[in-house]
Amino acid sequence: MIFITFEGPEGSGKSTQIKVLQAYLIKSGFSVVKTREPGGSVIAEKIRRILLDPKSRAMAPETELLLYLASRAQHVKDKIRPALKNGKIVICDRFFDSTLAYQGYARGFSGKLLTSFNNFATGGLKPDLTLYFDLDIKLGLKRAQKRTGKKDRLEAENKAFHEKVRKGYLTIANMEPGRIKIINALSSIEEIAGKVAMYVDRKLKNAEKHNRPR
Repeated sequence: MIFITFEGPEGSGKSTQIKVLQAYLIKSGFSVVKTREPGGSVIAEKIRRILLDPKSRAMAPETELLLYLASRAQHVKDKIRPALKNGKIVICDRFFDSTLAYQGYARGFSGKLLTSFNNFATGGLKPDLTLYFDLDIKLGLKRAQKRTGKKDRLEAENKAFHEKVRKGYLTIANMEPGRIKIINALSSIEEIAGKVAMYVDRKLKNAEKHNRPR
């Protein structure tokens, strides 16, 4: 079917909107698989715990990158590709755009290198639609901490790091406006859900149109 990803800085409200979209699609009669990165499958979730553990603060950027890619390779093989093959809609909280924003724009790794590594890890799998939730970094970090009561390893990075992440996301979104849709994360839950549904409905109609027998 189609592969939808949700992206955004910490505390942007992605998780809430993913649940709303999942319920909307199921009510509309679609079979949906909801997943997340890092993680999403048994082995990938084990890698997630290492990546986000505050005790892993001494992790080298190279280690971080390779662990994210290892997690994604397993996730794609175990969960995403099988679901798409079975005609399901896959909704994923973060995917390769996160790698470009965090490890590329914030950590300084080459975008060309990241794309090459990611294509190797995923077999070239790319989302059909990406929804990017944008908001002020300071507010987002405050929201994230309020939600969990503590900071994971990436949330604990300094404000300058997160500003680079946000700038990276906006740059990526402007480079691929056909796939990536920017949504103001400060709008009401209802307004955001309406925009998400609109973009998804359009993508589903286009997919149906292209898949019709001729």
